Amino acid sequence: MTIRHLKIFIAVAETGSMSKAAQKLFLSQPTVSQAIRELEEHYEVRLFERLSRRLHITPAGQELLGYAYQAAGQFDLLENRMQKNRRRESLRIGGTITVGACLLSNIMSDFQAALPEADTFVYVGNTRTIEEKLLRSELDIAIVEGDVRHPDLVSRPCIRDYLVLGCASSHPFAQRDDLHIGELNQQPFVMREKGSGTRALFDRFIERHHLHIRTAWEATCPEAFRNAILNNHCLAVISVRLLETDIRNGSIRIFNVPTDEFERSFSLVTHKDKIPSISMETVSGIVSRYQQPDWLQKIPVGTLQE
Repeated sequence: MTIRHLKIFIAVAETGSMSKAAQKLFLSQPTVSQAIRELEEHYEVRLFERLSRRLHITPAGQELLGYAYQAAGQFDLLENRMQKNRRRESLRIGGTITVGACLLSNIMSDFQAALPEADTFVYVGNTRTIEEKLLRSELDIAIVEGDVRHPDLVSRPCIRDYLVLGCASSHPFAQRDDLHIGELNQQPFVMREKGSGTRALFDRFIERHHLHIRTAWEATCPEAFRNAILNNHCLAVISVRLLETDIRNGSIRIFNVPTDEFERSFSLVTHKDKIPSISMETVSGIVSRYQQPDWLQKIPVGTLQE
């Protein structure tokens, strides 16, 4: 017994005729008769009686009709809801903390302008957490700052970024044009938490240059980084995008390394088995507009040398 059987049964009950039901449903009369016969055999009961060339529904048929209306109505409701869901785009996007603080809001504004009817969910966390959510299919796509290691995830560089050494304008280093990397030894730093892409990149730099820095603060919040630099004389290695306002107004002085050690890319990450949706393709197109900020060309930048 199927929903099709019940809908044919309802049509016969409402029209009182096999032929009229067939016309209403655009079926042949033998098809309608066969469906009613199959229902009667399935439930082992007569549903209609033919009296004076007319069909009359039996008490058992009347009882079935009530249930048939409910079942067919619920089925139609299910179909309508699922059709609406199929037509509605949705996006579950993740961003690492740096991306979430300096880019993700603008990217989502552009996305909502492109697909205003789409349902969206945004999650911000560190690279390892984002990776786990992609693997559990809790996110469709993500923009991350760190290296993605799991073989089931596909990563594609999409936005250029680089780290800088930052200090407050009141810090003794701020008056210098050049710093030697060795001068960072024993200096107090505010550091990102382990699992962060920024932390991983700076840890490699520390190991490569045999530095012994002092971790005075460990924080995930960009505002905590900013306050530790400005108010507590900490140094920080952080994305240049997070310090734009303070760099431009002169309250934070930045240093770059002449090598590519602090250069990196934010990457779009998806599961290798994920079927791209319109929403995911829209995000891919939007992020290509966000490249290196041009305001840096007008800012004096110190040099961190070996």
